[in-house]
Amino acid sequence: MGKKNKNKKKGKGAEKTAMKTDKKLAAKQKKMLKKLEETDIVEVIGRLEEEEARIKILSEEICATPPTPRSNFTLVAHPEKEELILFGGEFYNGQRVCVYNDLFFYNVNKNEWKQIRSPPGPAPRSGHQMVAVATNCGQLWLFGGEYASPSQLQFYHYKDLWMMSLKTRKWEKITTSNGPSARSGHRMIVFKKKLFVFGGFYDNNQSYNYFNDVHIFSLESYTWLQVHIEGPVIPSPRSGCCMASTPDGNILVWGGYSKAKIKKDVDRGITHTDMYFLIPNKSEQDSTKYKWIAAKSNGYKPLPLSGVSCTSAPNGMVYSFGGVMDVDENEEDLHGQFGDDLLGLDLNSLTCHLIDIFKKKKIPSKHPKMCLHETLSKAVNTTSATTTDGTFTVRVAGPGVSASTSLEMPSFFPNYKSDSLPSPRMNAGLCVCKGILYVYGGLFEEDNKQYTFNDLYALNLHKPIEWKVIIPNNMNVHDWVDSESSDSDGEDDGEDSGEETKSESEMETE
Repeated sequence: MGKKNKNKKKGKGAEKTAMKTDKKLAAKQKKMLKKLEETDIVEVIGRLEEEEARIKILSEEICATPPTPRSNFTLVAHPEKEELILFGGEFYNGQRVCVYNDLFFYNVNKNEWKQIRSPPGPAPRSGHQMVAVATNCGQLWLFGGEYASPSQLQFYHYKDLWMMSLKTRKWEKITTSNGPSARSGHRMIVFKKKLFVFGGFYDNNQSYNYFNDVHIFSLESYTWLQVHIEGPVIPSPRSGCCMASTPDGNILVWGGYSKAKIKKDVDRGITHTDMYFLIPNKSEQDSTKYKWIAAKSNGYKPLPLSGVSCTSAPNGMVYSFGGVMDVDENEEDLHGQFGDDLLGLDLNSLTCHLIDIFKKKKIPSKHPKMCLHETLSKAVNTTSATTTDGTFTVRVAGPGVSASTSLEMPSFFPNYKSDSLPSPRMNAGLCVCKGILYVYGGLFEEDNKQYTFNDLYALNLHKPIEWKVIIPNNMNVHDWVDSESSDSDGEDDGEDSGEETKSESEMETE
């Protein structure tokens, strides 16, 4: 009995220490916010929602220019028309972040952008999820996401669910119990009149948590169903993964990103490369019982990337584009290598294909990606493998491995080239409409500068020979503010105000 009480006291002591640490971080953040004269994030969200509630008139305006540059937005195809629908996202100029809740419709045949202002709708957010369904002449369903303050010192995560009727162009907030907790970076798909939500993360700049839970919303009863996961297998927590429904009625999840504590005050990002099926209990009609089983794809082995854009097509294929791979140049510096590969995954055979249409110059004997691709592909599909040249370190998590695996090797991607179509990037918008694959926006980092795009490309999936440029890439579409010089006035002596902000690749994937 005495030993049990002793352990209990230890637990309370650890909890007390954690609370003290949180209080110190909160006090430091409060001091910095006061210096920046930044309003508390909860109060900001309240004002934004009040502003939305005051909008009473539905308006539609044809845009003279396309939407502004952004990443972490959603792009979906209209279920009945040849239109693309874009909502939200964020933009960072090196000093401040701006988060949007604007809604755009792009008419493919007219090459025309139209902005819709519908009362009252979701507050500004990024890292959310949105899907389109054909019910009642078309609906949009949107869940979750996050809002970042201009300084990125404060974050607010949503757990609200919204539906827009594409016929009336009006939003409706769906209020029901037993839904997912507040989060962003999750994934949501629609399958058999149900919304499936998986994963995501919550981060308030003092602590963070990644999720691997499953939630199902019925589009018939407008309720969150009670999901029962059976069996010992379960994916590790993650955000920014890929998710799709298969022709035989299962849900496929693969990849993603998470963070883990390495030591005190040190976190390490982990890129996941494993794949799982979520399988329903088919012995019971309308069962809410599911189990996870591990899976493995065939064919081309992708590089371990996070921030990958992914979309499903009616032909039983899932397409993914771009992404970033974090590489240690030394013990202190983290460098993001960006990709521009377009991949196709056949959901019937689980075979992955590299769709090579970028017209790049091939130099097999010197091209680092071509030389080392086979080595890396083998490494990410084993629990431990190491190749060394003493220059770079890549950290990945393979099947059944929650911790990172170290792998040292040189760069895998060529340097950025402006004539690459589309150029390397992460967190772009990707969707398929009437057999055409579209890529919009996203971001790319070179040296200490971050480029955020608003370019648009189209590829005919029936004859994928070359990309059609609808909006060309303009690397100078916006100015970049040097964060070092701009932040110098807002720092305390001996403190680095940049410690509280998210790194580029974390904004990413999430």
